[in-house]
Amino acid sequence: MPDRTPVRLGEYESAVLEPGQLTPRDVDRLHALQARGCLTLVPDRIGWRLKADATVGVLVLDRIRLVIAPKFAIPGEQLTSWLAYALGTPVPATARRWATGPDGYADLVAAALLEECERLLREGLRRDYVRRRSVEPVLRGRLDVVAQATRRYGQLDQLHVHTFDREADIWDNRVLGSALKAALGLTSSPDLARALHGAAGAFPQAPTPAAALRALDRTRYTRLNARYRPAHTWARLLLRGGGVTDLLSDHGTTADGLLLPMPALWEAVVRRLGTEAVSPYGGHAVPGGSGIGITVRGDLGNVSAFRPDLLLSLPGHDGAPSTLLPVDAKYKRYDRHGVSAADVHQLLTYSGGYSAADASGAVIVHPQPGSHARRTIQVRGPRGVLGVIHVLGIDTHTTPEQATAWIGSVLR
Repeated sequence: MPDRTPVRLGEYESAVLEPGQLTPRDVDRLHALQARGCLTLVPDRIGWRLKADATVGVLVLDRIRLVIAPKFAIPGEQLTSWLAYALGTPVPATARRWATGPDGYADLVAAALLEECERLLREGLRRDYVRRRSVEPVLRGRLDVVAQATRRYGQLDQLHVHTFDREADIWDNRVLGSALKAALGLTSSPDLARALHGAAGAFPQAPTPAAALRALDRTRYTRLNARYRPAHTWARLLLRGGGVTDLLSDHGTTADGLLLPMPALWEAVVRRLGTEAVSPYGGHAVPGGSGIGITVRGDLGNVSAFRPDLLLSLPGHDGAPSTLLPVDAKYKRYDRHGVSAADVHQLLTYSGGYSAADASGAVIVHPQPGSHARRTIQVRGPRGVLGVIHVLGIDTHTTPEQATAWIGSVLR
């Protein structure tokens, strides 16, 4: 197959594609992603116009290789740290050497998976008893009496048996073999591709990527397989990928891809940052936001409820009761322009719903490359202050640990 034409664009940018660059199957794939809000594909006078949303990564189609690069937020040298932080998995040590290629996100995730798989190979893959049916010249395991009677008619030269042997061909390992194979189609680095190919040969594979994902969803970790958790985290990201495999696999129109929704990634970062920042001072995150959240009743339709991305319980000073602080993650350039009216209204609602009347407040956390920043928005009405919104910019050029310490000093 000829090399695919690379098409590169950034978040929220668009590109014009010629009619021959997309096959009908590609159009179906891209429309499936459009339904998920990842991108927009519309006819253009000379072909197609493709516009990216807040989604970055790689999508391998029949004739093009689509690379959507992040316009800001996290530089290549810090990408592994922030991504591992959001996923709650250890930071891969050697994956950094792949960090800054043009397809950085896909290569980084593939390299992180490779490192964890190589560690498992060094330690020895987990083995478990696997039931097999076979025909043997001697009795091994348990005789299959029904098969012996109906297929061999009493002859004993060949025995139908059920055996139980310890093998590495179990689901813990199969999902990693499938993920390594998926990573091969995404990376553009020859060295990384060779290393992935070598590791993939040492792992069994699941019948399909969908089967591997179902196995991951069923996996429960015990002391026997707890060391597989980091590798499975990266495998899940690669196999789920943000592509359209799970939508269209029944029709054979799958696509290799690793597309990361940046707003969701930033929300995961902020939830962990806020929780870890207030823990040393006696604060904690309220599980599930706050139970029922803020509800809207009496309108047409069903009752609706909404809640902030993170709700923190902060200890009071000098014996005062604890207070609730709603925190919302915004993947927006609030270092360059003011907070939108819609976000002000949203945070005021959170403030009124969760904060005490005499200390109403809420927090917006946004990415800000280069430095930490803090500013305060005071919303006033004819009768006084309606609420205070603290806007915190997190320096994504630093490490998550440094960002956690800074947020803790601000919220304390």
